[in-house]
Amino acid sequence: MNDSSWGAPPQAGYWGPSDQGPLQRAAPAGPAYDAHSAQQTRPMPIVPDVPEHGGAQDDDRGAARPSGPLFRDEAFRDEPFRDDTYRGETPSAQPYAAVPQNPEPMPDAQQPAQPQPQPQPQKKSAGRDLGSAIGVGVGLGVVIIASLFFVKAVFVGVIAVAVVVGLWELTTRLQERKGIKAPLVPLAIGGAAMVVAGYVRGAEGAWVAMALTALAVLVWRMTEPPEGYLKDVTAGLFAAFYVPFLATFVAMMLMADDGPWRVLTFLLLTVVSDTGAYAVGWRFGKTKLAPRISPGKTREGLLGAVAFAMVAGALCMQFLIDGGTWWQGLLLGLAVAVSATLGDLGESMIKRDLGIKDMGTLLPGHGGIMDRLDSLLPTAPVVWLLLVVFVGSG
Repeated sequence: MNDSSWGAPPQAGYWGPSDQGPLQRAAPAGPAYDAHSAQQTRPMPIVPDVPEHGGAQDDDRGAARPSGPLFRDEAFRDEPFRDDTYRGETPSAQPYAAVPQNPEPMPDAQQPAQPQPQPQPQKKSAGRDLGSAIGVGVGLGVVIIASLFFVKAVFVGVIAVAVVVGLWELTTRLQERKGIKAPLVPLAIGGAAMVVAGYVRGAEGAWVAMALTALAVLVWRMTEPPEGYLKDVTAGLFAAFYVPFLATFVAMMLMADDGPWRVLTFLLLTVVSDTGAYAVGWRFGKTKLAPRISPGKTREGLLGAVAFAMVAGALCMQFLIDGGTWWQGLLLGLAVAVSATLGDLGESMIKRDLGIKDMGTLLPGHGGIMDRLDSLLPTAPVVWLLLVVFVGSG
């Protein structure tokens, strides 16, 4: 190879032999290019120096972007912007490490913590207007006592009126809530006749009147279209048994020589049982007796009903009933407490099915007549039967 073709003499700083080893580059002894070699080389293009920041592009955009620990040009250029809040927009230079703001103020160490107010215990409510309930109860008691001890026939009339009003309330609620048309006319006439027959002819007359009332219900309903016949007559037969037939046992108690005292014992034990259950259950009741039927009744209330009724039964049988003893009164009070509670639960089941709270509004603080007869009706045959067993029919 000809060294002169590259425009530089071989002795001027180029590789050559050496005594110490392979070819080594000799250090230049003078100018890199002399006049003779400069004529044979091509000129080097001049490249202008470009500053690291600024320049024409920076002049077009304005001031150069600042650099530093919070503004990293290479990171903005090579990595995608990761803040979702700027999605779809041109992100501006933001600090990489944004300090989160604390929305909750720091507690003041100097300010003592304010004590939280304690919830006040709610006062237990009786659930009804006690003033109206007591006033109506006293008024009914006066009417019953006056008619019971002065003219028995008037008391039988009071029973018949209560039966007719109770039938009207029951049949009206059945039609309103279920569309069941139990025939009221044969029920009212047959119910009143049933009470009178029980007072005049006893159990035999009561059963005959019950059978005739059922036949009248079946025939009366035939005067209307057959649609719903079965449910209407079924409801009519249920109403005839539930209200007037059970009430007939009160009239049969009145037939005895000490009839008024037997009826008074029956009324007193039922009222005392209800009062004991209400008072004890309201004050101490915690365990539900039948929450799906009557959430307000408790087992503690049932125990109160039993205790009150047994004490009242012992006193009544010892001092009011001829030939009665206190231990018979204990059994009578226990039976009354159970039957009265079952009767109350039975009507509560009916009202649950109908979706109503009371059967009527005739008696302020009590509801309707049926709301007062609910515990009396099933208790009447129980008291009548036990009195006949203990002291005879009189």
